[in-house]
Amino acid sequence: MWRTGSVLVLFWLCTSSLAGCLSQDGNEAKFELIVDASAMNGTIIESYSEGEQVSWSNVTIDFDFSKTFATDGLVTFGVDLMDGSMPVTSDASTGSTVSIEFFEHGIYDITAYAIDASSQQLNTSFTIQIELRMDWTESNTNEPQTLMFNPNPANGGVHPLLVVINSTIENPTLFDEFGVGGQSVEFSWNIADEYNDVCQSKRSQVNDGESVTWDTIHFNTYLAHELRINYEDGQDYISVQQSVSILYSADSF
Repeated sequence: MWRTGSVLVLFWLCTSSLAGCLSQDGNEAKFELIVDASAMNGTIIESYSEGEQVSWSNVTIDFDFSKTFATDGLVTFGVDLMDGSMPVTSDASTGSTVSIEFFEHGIYDITAYAIDASSQQLNTSFTIQIELRMDWTESNTNEPQTLMFNPNPANGGVHPLLVVINSTIENPTLFDEFGVGGQSVEFSWNIADEYNDVCQSKRSQVNDGESVTWDTIHFNTYLAHELRINYEDGQDYISVQQSVSILYSADSF
């Protein structure tokens, strides 16, 4: 589920060392940083058909600074992904929302900040969790393609907790000109790492007009992997529907 977050930071600006923090004109200068995040997590979804990527949806999170206040006036709102890239900023005079689009799964410890007209800056931190789901379909094949997935976070941060895999193989009903149905197909699933070591495998058979499903959890999230379907015996074409989810929290499944 998506969660929202809100952070309040208070900063009292003083131009005098007198008790009460009074400015020279007797007025206190006040700076409050209040940031609302539209979500604290999200899932990137990639869809593949016949081995080709056909669509994807990244995650966009809005950081709302509209409740932030500074007596001296506000100049800049910004969000820093803390990955060496330039912060995304907004001119406080024209807008109070900074939108960040996430293209890769990972845990992001980011900094949101505001700068007032006196060049004072207040910061606050957010931890954003971005997961990934890959949906895969193939139709009428006896040479299923390999689904490759990489649990390594591109930002070099915390590794995922686990990978959840769901794979369904269907043997569509087939009748020839004499009304005779199709045959069963024998095959195996294999999960192999980047060194070609097989981590998990399962043999199965799917009869004509039926389907079989393999649900499994994979805990090696430090190496790139491949999900392979080896067609071993039979003549019928099969169809494949698969989903691979890279998850950072047990609450996600």
